[in-house]
Amino acid sequence: MSKKVAILATDGFEESELKSPKEYLEEQGWTAHIVSLKSGSIKAWAEKDWGDEYKVDKTLDEVTSGDYHALVLPGGVINPDLLRREEKAISFVKDFFKEHKPVAAICHGPQLLINAEVVDGRELTSFPSVRKDLENAGAKWVDKEVVVDNGLVTSRNPNDLPAFNKKMVEEIKEGKHELQRA
Repeated sequence: MSKKVAILATDGFEESELKSPKEYLEEQGWTAHIVSLKSGSIKAWAEKDWGDEYKVDKTLDEVTSGDYHALVLPGGVINPDLLRREEKAISFVKDFFKEHKPVAAICHGPQLLINAEVVDGRELTSFPSVRKDLENAGAKWVDKEVVVDNGLVTSRNPNDLPAFNKKMVEEIKEGKHELQRA
């Protein structure tokens, strides 16, 4: 079955953390839309300097979580910091959790999950500098290549992309995940 996945990003996303998952999703025969705050294109950050520009497929004003089977949140230092200031972006993320759809966040991407108030009681990982923020928001942070918690896939950095991409696709194939807490 064909799937449609939103990749929420804006200027300053870590290039490999958008490019690699997008290509991996498309290798499955699925559609991966770059969703952003503005139309046109957004500029990547490639490790130590600005990278390529990427075409925005849809703006947040044009889509809802109902249009997609899953959500991917790339990191980068600038990208999640800009997105978490935008109520439309926060609402978009929250809706995927309300609908029990898979969400995959890597590196600094989980910062957006903190503002969406969806990490309390969940096990996840991130770039080490985000650890204390996640713990303060109620998350159980672990230092692993990839962590899965009821459809939420998280990884630490670009080195984890092979494991991140594989788990992300597994969770999307499984579909909705009803949250079960003891």
